Amino acid sequence: MKSLRLVLAVLVLVVLVLASTRTTSSASSVPPQAPCNTEALGLAFTGDLQLSSFQNYGCEDDWAFAWATVGSGEQAIGVTEVLQYSPDAQKWSLVSRESDCKASILPADIYKLGCFSN
Repeated sequence: MKSLRLVLAVLVLVVLVLASTRTTSSASSVPPQAPCNTEALGLAFTGDLQLSSFQNYGCEDDWAFAWATVGSGEQAIGVTEVLQYSPDAQKWSLVSRESDCKASILPADIYKLGCFSN
């Protein structure tokens, strides 16, 4: 009877260890999701591009588009920007529409909404 309890206890322990290892390894292999909100995207507007407001934005995978107003008063202008998320830095950055606006690089909606205005 004691040996049966010991075998069952060892078996339960092995199952718990395997379940714990499987959960840990799958959770650590999932890359962090890019935050898609005005706060996260707005941090990419630095230097001369002081963000005043967003008119529209959208994200897909690690890419985003933003229709925004930068500057204020008579200096305010509407801009369309394409952004890319860096999982390592955990932030969005503006990219060059000249070099990155290619259908082969961008998701279809980001390409359509981020590359054909302003």
